[in-house]
Amino acid sequence: MAQQFTLYSGPLSMFGAKAEIAAREKGLDFELVMVPFDFDKLYTPKHPEVLRVNPKRQVPVLVDGDLALFDSTQIFEYLEDLQPRPALWPRDLRERARARQLELKSDEVYFPHVVRLMGLQSSLQDAPALAAIAAARAYCLEMDALLAQREWLAGSYSYADIAFYMAALFGERQGAPLTADMPRLLAWRERMGGRPAVRQVAGTMGRWLASVGRPVPAFLRALG
Repeated sequence: MAQQFTLYSGPLSMFGAKAEIAAREKGLDFELVMVPFDFDKLYTPKHPEVLRVNPKRQVPVLVDGDLALFDSTQIFEYLEDLQPRPALWPRDLRERARARQLELKSDEVYFPHVVRLMGLQSSLQDAPALAAIAAARAYCLEMDALLAQREWLAGSYSYADIAFYMAALFGERQGAPLTADMPRLLAWRERMGGRPAVRQVAGTMGRWLASVGRPVPAFLRALG
């Protein structure tokens, strides 16, 4: 690559954090642009590069010369081709397919329950919130069982781990925490927090939350 690419993210963007962790795991040299965000205005006004690249008007966005990408999964795929080592998809064809499906499920099966909880924070004891918490919990128990014979979700460390770590971080913040009956998943989260790239990105998010007076889960505070 002739020039440094630019990654546009936000201080509380789960999907942006996924892309940033992946870039840091790859040891890539890039410029990180954090677009303005607060809890009242959200991402308003929108960053002009985000508007130019992404019809959905949201981060993450990656710009590498005349190439502009949006969507964290598409960015994952580009980074894997750009810098094949260290590999973040399994080498085996079938295992790679399973890893890709796990990454998809984190975004499209688990995370929608967390999104529902974001709008139910004042009524977490009511039936709609309890149903979302139960569904998120069932998914986490499924991931805990998956870890019975392996250290990482797809066997080797992969984008599947990055995706679910960030999704579960948001689950924790919204009232769907990992619990003591998920010991393998709790141990996995500790292993994730021990990775320098994860610690840097998630730790920065935790510090940002603290700086604006928002609660920070204990495991996130521990990342410093």
